[in-house]
Amino acid sequence: MQGNTAIAESAIQAGCRFYAGYPITPQNEIPEYLSWRMPQVKGVFIQAESEIAAVNMVYGASACGVRAMTSSSSPGISLMQEGISFLATAELPSVIVNVQRGGPGLGNISASQADYFQAVKGGGHGDYKCIVYAPYSVQEMWDITQLAFDTADRYRTPVIILADAILGQMTEPLLKNKSKPLNQVKDWSFGRKRKSGDKPVVIKTLHTKEGELEALNYKLFQKYETIKSKETLFEQYLVDDAQLVAVSFGISARISKSAVNILRKQNYKVGLIRPITLFPFPSEIIHETASLGKRLISIELNMGQMFEDIQISSQGKTEVYFYGRPGGGVFTPSEIADVLKRYL
Repeated sequence: MQGNTAIAESAIQAGCRFYAGYPITPQNEIPEYLSWRMPQVKGVFIQAESEIAAVNMVYGASACGVRAMTSSSSPGISLMQEGISFLATAELPSVIVNVQRGGPGLGNISASQADYFQAVKGGGHGDYKCIVYAPYSVQEMWDITQLAFDTADRYRTPVIILADAILGQMTEPLLKNKSKPLNQVKDWSFGRKRKSGDKPVVIKTLHTKEGELEALNYKLFQKYETIKSKETLFEQYLVDDAQLVAVSFGISARISKSAVNILRKQNYKVGLIRPITLFPFPSEIIHETASLGKRLISIELNMGQMFEDIQISSQGKTEVYFYGRPGGGVFTPSEIADVLKRYL
């Protein structure tokens, strides 16, 4: 399957029954596919008049207890930021797919990873976080989409799938694993069955009573700490004897893994740590690796966004380097292999 199509069909298999979105390259295959597939499963597909409208439609559907999703690419996700902040504040589960393209501005339609800060640091106004997954294959586009809906429901929070133009457009084999959707009774939603005497359901983002919003923020950050302790995902590859460890996510990690394989054949001791969740970030494994004296290098398709989190996590225990390309420039495995050699 194609990466974008894998996300769309996997969402159907995960029980998503509401999608609203607006066309933008390079994610257009997602709404195109769902425009005919969603009615087949008695779901709702809406091509909204804008990205702003789409994310607020997701807010409404989620408030009624429906598994809901939207998708876009970098500039469109920027327009959704206020709505994502609303989703986080109202504690509404939802899945937001960002198939990243080059920026800033309208940029171009090439692959980029320059939306890391936007996804991981909140993006919109206020103190909030989204769970952020970074797939690196079509198989993971499928698997992570189903996982995203479950974690969104489990923690009542928006979840971002941070892909890119290469992953969205590439086609490769996958196993269509069908997970059993999390069967969670949404007592908090407008769609629940009510009994006489039940308290009314209140879902809101405006909290004007003295201390009310502060209490909500403390509650949210308690939830984020739980997410950190239970949902952090990463892969280690040939790290045990490595002198230099590349840290990379998404398509960059896939390219970096090829570079590691090239250098291993030449007897260079290099390895790879691949964060699968960008929030929660695998800070502990980064710190542990740094504490062993292994040097780290961040490989990203941007100007050094995850690099800052690696520096913070390593806490000065080792040297941390960076190599990246911005604006839709994509490196090759041999280019990364040459870069890694410089630091060995």
